Amino acid sequence: MVTFNEFSTVPSLLRNVVQHIHTPETTFLIHKKGAEWEEISFKETLAKADAVAAFFLEKGIVKGDRLGLMIENSPEYVFYDQGIQQIGVINVSIYPTLSEQEVAYIINDSGIKAILVGNPFLFKKILKVAENCKELKYIIPVFADFGKISIPEDLNIEVIDYQDILNRPVSDTEKATIDQMRSEVKPADVSSLIYTSGTTGTPKGVMLTHNNFVENVKVCLEQIPVIDETETFLSFLPLSHVFERTATYHVCCAQGCKIAFAQSLELLAKNMGEVRPTIMNCVPRLLERIHDKAIKSGTAAGGLKAKIFTWALETGSAYREKKEAGKNPGLVLSGKKALAEKLVFSKIKEKTGGRLKFMISGGAALPKNVGEFFGNLGIKILEGFGLTETSPVMAVTEYHRQVYGTVGRVIPGIEIGIQNVDTKQMLSIQTHDTFNEAFECEEGEIIVRGHCVMKGYFNKPAETAEAIDKDNWFHTGDIGRFYKGNLQITDRLKNMIVNAYGKNVYPTPVENIYLKSPKIDQLFLIGDKREYITAIIIPNKETLQETFNLKEEFFQREGDFIDEQEINDWMEKDIKKISNELAKFERIKHFKIKRNPFSIDEGEITPTLKVKRRVVEKKYAPAIAEMYAKDSAEAE
Repeated sequence: MVTFNEFSTVPSLLRNVVQHIHTPETTFLIHKKGAEWEEISFKETLAKADAVAAFFLEKGIVKGDRLGLMIENSPEYVFYDQGIQQIGVINVSIYPTLSEQEVAYIINDSGIKAILVGNPFLFKKILKVAENCKELKYIIPVFADFGKISIPEDLNIEVIDYQDILNRPVSDTEKATIDQMRSEVKPADVSSLIYTSGTTGTPKGVMLTHNNFVENVKVCLEQIPVIDETETFLSFLPLSHVFERTATYHVCCAQGCKIAFAQSLELLAKNMGEVRPTIMNCVPRLLERIHDKAIKSGTAAGGLKAKIFTWALETGSAYREKKEAGKNPGLVLSGKKALAEKLVFSKIKEKTGGRLKFMISGGAALPKNVGEFFGNLGIKILEGFGLTETSPVMAVTEYHRQVYGTVGRVIPGIEIGIQNVDTKQMLSIQTHDTFNEAFECEEGEIIVRGHCVMKGYFNKPAETAEAIDKDNWFHTGDIGRFYKGNLQITDRLKNMIVNAYGKNVYPTPVENIYLKSPKIDQLFLIGDKREYITAIIIPNKETLQETFNLKEEFFQREGDFIDEQEINDWMEKDIKKISNELAKFERIKHFKIKRNPFSIDEGEITPTLKVKRRVVEKKYAPAIAEMYAKDSAEAE
């Protein structure tokens, strides 16, 4: 295990590993090169990081400067980040999926002087905006044949081959300078600017310090002490997002775990079988899709196979509930569980590589039934909660104690408060040490104070003051409560729908109820200041195609919504059935079925797959108005 007092900054993490945990020759990074997986040692990683640092020092980059990355998860990201962190330079990672306008805004707002670029598409995107980025001096493509891409002759920015930087020899004098600069990096220094995805406005650069990151890693490892130096993480969520940065990259840097980089989301299932990870971080949407496919695969054939699958899940559920209650399952139930494992569960686990110890779900609330499903299989899903502004983790499930539908126990060293939205009365303040399995409180806005809270928004003192009050409480904008001692998220404050009768509807839990239908892939509720709830529904494409024998051309037709009556009637059967589980004011009265999913490219969702409510409501205003005009037309 790590001796935590050995490090206090991001660049000191790997040095701690090679001094106390592994030899320098031990594998750290794994990536697919051609048809084979290639391993890279801690020693090689540190050497390439030194080459990056020496190059930028030669170019006059100094502590506090901002350097950018717009690249997929890869060893090249790590070399660059480790190189600049150790000389006190600030990492500004940009989502590869952002528009040209958003990329230019971030480059200019942060004053990026150099940017690492991952592929030809991103290189062309940077070239289009470069002339309007006055501080930008260097563009550094990772891929080999960037010379084939036309570069404007009047571009006053140097384009440098990343391989030339990585292969650059580092002199003893340069090494001494780098060592000295690394020692001068302080915990309170800013390590990274991460721009919020901007569901409600202009992105803001969140200033996270070395202390923010390192303390977050330390306390998460305390809360989940089963993570050790033998683990292999499979990384596929973007490192430009704080969740993957902390919960995979920095955790592995601290513990000496291996990081394998998935080739893409499309190849994730294949990569899981090849890498055989022990831990993965993921988002609820991925787990929901795995859940839906497993249910469909297990029951589609009907007959004996479907009966065995259903029996296995029921057995797994009974066994899990006994164990979670601290009771002995007994010989009979244990025997049934062993048979269910052999006949059903082991086959599902094989698809994950067969070594998965657990997965950590973050980024949004995981539907309770999905968490229970994986628990029934014997695959542990730990949930965490936090924001970019909180480094990110504020609470995370303990490995030995799980309450489905919650995001776990408060991490050590911080306070989480629940504040009444209207009166601002503090309903409860909880810490790691006040944990009580029986404690519950009313819901309100979640606020937090402690080591996880950001330094502030870059160059935005007014916005910082609005987010962090005079008592140093950061206001998350999330609604939640404590349930059985664990934090439970209800919804985003800005998502809350207040209907025409003053009833509050939190969309997320309502959406999660409807998502039980295998016909629905995604749901967007509407109803603020209206008499009833309507919805835009994204159907499960595979189920829709199979049910109505649809070809791909159907989804390429003009028109955002599906008008075919038989498809709408098919969807309405599930909507009506599921609505009985909800209060009348929460039920969907009318809906539109969207032909294709919400798109990042169209600006409808953020890179972390959160729907931009204002954008969607504005873009589809005519369709929404049509749903509310139905009752008026019928009345006439």
